[in-house]
Amino acid sequence: MRYFLTFFGIFMILACSNSKTATTKTSAEKPKPTTKHEIFEYKEGDTTYVMQKYFLVLLKKGSNRTQDATTAAEIQKQHMEHLTWLDKLGKVSVVGPSQGHETVAGFVLFNTETLQEADSLAKLDPAVKAGRLEVETIPWWAAKGSKLK
Repeated sequence: MRYFLTFFGIFMILACSNSKTATTKTSAEKPKPTTKHEIFEYKEGDTTYVMQKYFLVLLKKGSNRTQDATTAAEIQKQHMEHLTWLDKLGKVSVVGPSQGHETVAGFVLFNTETLQEADSLAKLDPAVKAGRLEVETIPWWAAKGSKLK
């Protein structure tokens, strides 16, 4: 009986260690996300933050702001439609105008994989094409899932 219990104990240890190995293999075989966003982990105390590179576009007042009121209103309408389109594509995280700044009219925080993609999408804006706005695109890091407070 003692040999049976010893054999049974060894069998259970091996069986449990094999199931742990199988579990590890299964979790390692899960498909990895296909995103190419630049990320890194940052640890502070017992919290780990996954930091991601975003791209902040400064919408600066352009050199061609002499349109009549009707034309300016139409460009603004198209500008807002462009921002809505970017949001529906999931390419932007935060968008908004600035207030009372001499040169910066607004900000767009892009959630794209590259600076070139963010810059290209920003330059498709009808207000940029009309010269009412110019863009400056800069990399910006934030913790994934960050919220405005």
